[in-house]
Amino acid sequence: MILACGLVLSLPACRLPKLCCAQKGEPLPDSFNGEVSLDSSAQLGWREFFDDPTLSGLIDQALVGNQELKILAQDIRIANFEIMARQGEYLPFVNLGARAGLEKSSVYSREGAVEENLLANGKAFPDPLPEFLVAANVSWEIDIWRKLRNAKDAAALRYFATRDGQNYVVTRLVAEVAENYYELLALDNRMMALDKTIEIQQQSLDFSIAKKEAARETELAVQRFEAEVRKNQSEKLIVQQQITEAENRINFLLGRYPQPVPRQSASYIDLQLHALSTGLPSQLLQNRADIRQAERELAARGLDVRVARARFYPSLSLTAGVGYQAFNTKYLFISPESLIYNAAGELVGPLINRKAIKADYLSANAAQIQAVYDYQLTVLDAYTEVINLMNKVENYSQSIAIKKQQLAALESSVDNATKLFQNARAEYMEVLLAQRDLIEARMVLIETKQEQLSAVVNAYQALGGGAYGGYSFLADATNPMGGTELIAPPENFPAANEPLTQPDSTTPQSQPLPTSDGDAPATDLLPYPDAIRDGLDAAPTPSSDATPQETGSLLKPDGPALNSQGNFLKWPWQS
Repeated sequence: MILACGLVLSLPACRLPKLCCAQKGEPLPDSFNGEVSLDSSAQLGWREFFDDPTLSGLIDQALVGNQELKILAQDIRIANFEIMARQGEYLPFVNLGARAGLEKSSVYSREGAVEENLLANGKAFPDPLPEFLVAANVSWEIDIWRKLRNAKDAAALRYFATRDGQNYVVTRLVAEVAENYYELLALDNRMMALDKTIEIQQQSLDFSIAKKEAARETELAVQRFEAEVRKNQSEKLIVQQQITEAENRINFLLGRYPQPVPRQSASYIDLQLHALSTGLPSQLLQNRADIRQAERELAARGLDVRVARARFYPSLSLTAGVGYQAFNTKYLFISPESLIYNAAGELVGPLINRKAIKADYLSANAAQIQAVYDYQLTVLDAYTEVINLMNKVENYSQSIAIKKQQLAALESSVDNATKLFQNARAEYMEVLLAQRDLIEARMVLIETKQEQLSAVVNAYQALGGGAYGGYSFLADATNPMGGTELIAPPENFPAANEPLTQPDSTTPQSQPLPTSDGDAPATDLLPYPDAIRDGLDAAPTPSSDATPQETGSLLKPDGPALNSQGNFLKWPWQS
C-alpha cells in the first residue's frame, strides 16, 4: 500500500517537461557617462522641482480630474478583487441549504417494493413519500503543493505592479502637463517677439512712406516693408492657433473642457528649473515605477510557473456534510434518528493525456521568459533615456548661451541699420535682412529654450521624479485584504514607490535563470535585485521543512519569505 501511494505521488513528477531559459543581459553600468553622484533629483517632489505655483495648481487639477488615472483606479480595484478571489479558493467552502420534495415510486420497482414492506413507528410509509432536508456541506481542497496560495501571491504581486503602473502614469502626466505648460509659455513669447518685430517693421514702413512722399525712396521699398509686416501679422494668427491647441491639450490632461489656461510668460528665456542630479544607475531600480512594475510582474510570472507545475501532482480534496432528513417535519430534528452525515477524502492526479497541463506549464515558462526580457528592456530603455536627456539638457543650455550672444549682436545690427537707413546711408534691403535675421534668431532662441525645458522635465521624469506620495489617492478603492477602506499596503510591505529590495548603491547584482531541467543556473540577467530570484526559479518541489521563521525573504523585511531551499513561504499578511 505504501509503495503504491509513493508510485502515485512520484510518477507525475518524474516526467515534467523541460523549461527554457533567457539569454544573459548586459550588466548595468556603474555611472551615467562617468559621473558618480549619490543624490538623485527623483527624490525631489514636483512642487519643489518646478517651483511655480501656477504650474503646481494645474498638476493638482490633473491628478484629480485626469480620466486615464480614473480608469487606472478601476484597474487597481480589479486587481484587489482578484486577490480576494484567489484567497477564497484555498479556504474551505461551506454551504447551508434546505430541500423539500415529494416522490411516488412504482410498486413494481425496487424502491416501491421495499417501501411496501417498511414501517415507521408502526405505520406504513406515506405514499407518495414526502422528503424534508436541512444540511450543511463542506468542501476543501488541501493546498499541499501551494498551488492555490502561489496563485494568490501572484495576484498580490500584480496588484502592486498595477499600483506601480499607476505611479508611472502619474509621472508621465506630471511631465506632460509641465511640458505643455512650457510650450504655452514659448508660444506666448513667440507672439511677443512677433509683436516687437511688427512694431519695428511698421516704423520702417512708415519711414519709407515718408521718404517716398518726399521723393527720396521708391515704391519698391514701401512694398517690401509692407510685405514683411503682413507676413508677420499672418504668422501671429498661426501662433494664436497653436496657443489654442496647447491650452486644450492641457485642459484635456486636466479632464476639463476647453478654457483659458493661466500662466506667467515673463522672463521665459531666463527661466531656470531645479538643477538635475542623476544619482547612480542602480537607483533607477528604486525610483522608476515602470521598472518596479516589470520587476513585480516578473516575480508573479515565476509564481505562475509554480502554479502550473503543481497541476502535475495529485490534488487532495475533503468533503463532508451533516444535517437532518425526514419524511415528516415533526420528525425532522429528532436526534439521532433523523441525523445524517458523511465524510470523504479524494486524492486525484493526472496520469494519461496530460497535454493540456504540459501546455499550460510551458506557456507559463514562456511568459516568464517574456517577463525577463521585458524587465531587461525596461531597464535598458530607462538608462538610455536618462543618458540622452541629460546630454540634451547640457547641449541645449550651452546653445542658449551662444544664441543669446547672437541675438544681442543682431539687435544692435538692426538698430544700426535702421539709423543708417533713416540717414540715407544704407539701403532698405540691409534693414530688411537685419530684421529678418533678428526675428529668426528670436524664434530659434525661444524654440531652443522650449526644447531645453522639455529635456529638463523629461529627464526629471526619466530619473523617476514626479510620482505622488502616499496611498490615499484613490478614495473609493478596495483594500486587497478585504473591506472598503482606503488602499494601503500590508504591514511591512514596500510602498508603491519602493522596489522589492533596496538596490545596491555601487554595483547591481545578478541572479541566475534556470537551465532546461530547472536546476543549475545557466545564465544571468540584466542588473537584477535579489527580490526576483523567486520569480525566476522554475518552481521547485515544495519542501516539507519550510518554516516561516527561515530567512531569505523576497519582499523585505517580512516576506513573502523563502526557506533555505528557495521555497515560497508566506506573505506578511498571512497568518
